[in-house]
Amino acid sequence: MTDHRLARGAATRRRLLDAAVACLAELGWSGSTVSVVAERAGVSRGALQHHYPTREDLFTSAVEHVAERQSAAVRSLAGADVACVVRAIVDLYTGPVFRAALHLWVAATTEPRLRPRVVQLEARIGREAHRMAVELLGADESVPGVREVVQGLLDMARGLGLASLLTPDAGRRERVVERWAGIVGGALGGAG
Repeated sequence: MTDHRLARGAATRRRLLDAAVACLAELGWSGSTVSVVAERAGVSRGALQHHYPTREDLFTSAVEHVAERQSAAVRSLAGADVACVVRAIVDLYTGPVFRAALHLWVAATTEPRLRPRVVQLEARIGREAHRMAVELLGADESVPGVREVVQGLLDMARGLGLASLLTPDAGRRERVVERWAGIVGGALGGAG
């Protein structure tokens, strides 16, 4: 295969994955059909199925791919202050990728072929989010209570993401983020 064909295939996969996440975030599982994603990505249904043979392949790959891309962007904050890190983590859980992942999780409760893949994906993303938060905050998990502070931050961010689905309130969210940055900074002794 030539370099040109490889590059074209990679570009097609990226368009498909981005379109799949956007569809899930906007239309939910039931509205995000393979045909809708193919149309939004500007490819034929056959081209989509060449890269992702099943709907489950497409949507789990899409959420994983975009989550990895976002994590890489957040990792670039190494050395940032606690408030900046807390804000970036909350942004991960209040954006379209979280919304798409949530639709995928809900669908997995009733879709037997999807469930094991989503359980595995969620575990991997959850571990990565925790590891990333520990690194960015400079948290020493050998200190009693620090692991729980980091996990509490992630749980709080997820909760804000859920709350923002129904009632987006940026002002309230910003106040919560500021307070949590203070709590996390105090609990970590100013680390990060």
